[in-house]
Amino acid sequence: MAKNSAQRQAQYRSKRPFAGADGNGERRINTWVSTGCALALARMARHKGTTQRQIIERLILAEDQQIIDAFPHDRFDEQFDEYLALNLCKTRKVK
Repeated sequence: MAKNSAQRQAQYRSKRPFAGADGNGERRINTWVSTGCALALARMARHKGTTQRQIIERLILAEDQQIIDAFPHDRFDEQFDEYLALNLCKTRKVK
């Protein structure tokens, strides 16, 4: 029996956490941004000839790398360990 649209969508979504060439999967991010931000994102993607997703990923990964590079080179720093720790139950204010 053929699957209906809801069944196909559910199957697609169930595979996303394991998708990608690296096998590391993907995660969904839902957020609201200002209209100016959304328009800027659309302009950037159009200008670069790429997708909005790729622009967002590049910006986030570049900022993350800048933060990591600012930590001591020995990487045995408590703040560095805290930065890398993923604790979704705890939120902190950005300084």
